[in-house]
Amino acid sequence: MFDSKKAVNELISFIRGWFAANGDGCSAVIGISGGKDSSVAAALCVRALGAERVIGVLMPNGEQSDIDVSYDVVNFLGIRHMVINIKSSYDALTAEILKSMPELSAQSVINLAPRLRMATLYAVSQSNNGRVINTCNLSEDWVGYSTRYGDAAGDVSPLSDFTVCEVKMIGRELGLPPHIVDKVPSDGLCGRTDEDNLGFTYDTLDRYIRTGVCEDAATKALIDKKHFANKFKLMLMGKCGSGLPRLADD
Repeated sequence: MFDSKKAVNELISFIRGWFAANGDGCSAVIGISGGKDSSVAAALCVRALGAERVIGVLMPNGEQSDIDVSYDVVNFLGIRHMVINIKSSYDALTAEILKSMPELSAQSVINLAPRLRMATLYAVSQSNNGRVINTCNLSEDWVGYSTRYGDAAGDVSPLSDFTVCEVKMIGRELGLPPHIVDKVPSDGLCGRTDEDNLGFTYDTLDRYIRTGVCEDAATKALIDKKHFANKFKLMLMGKCGSGLPRLADD
């Protein structure tokens, strides 16, 4: 049985310890999408570091229909925030790319925005003595439902060993409002829910991850296919070892 109170305490301790070792006095910089993951990560950082050391960054790409939830998050947590619209950068970069090639693939179009958002977060972070918080969870990572060098990037990832169901329980333990914790997860990019895009529910995926059980053979095969095809996203960049010595203190 998952103990959300124990998880919250361990996460707060982990975040405090990580910042003490890797950015003592630094601020946590988080992209606030209005979804549960960024909201829970921000709430944990507030508990661990104090609201004064958490910066929320809202990054719509033009109009964002649910941006009111992002405002609810930063206001509920009482954190400093800024709004940086990436629309002009997105349009300009797309236009420049299309000068050199006839078209962008559908996936390129979808993934360009989260990569621009991550570049924005690092600009904000480096200008505010910050560290970027990755907000991915285990469920999404397991099936590669993240953008490499986009939302999959960051300096520290507190939620990456917790499933969607567990992140929701952590959010409730932290006292986040239900409309934030239970908001239907969507990619915020192509107007579809996560489960529409994946082809299975998070409940099914989470149960399979934790128990190894998935009764429907077709669903299990789909999950396994996505997992093995996307495992490279979770690995360090491949390199060829030189075999040469490293004698400097490390």
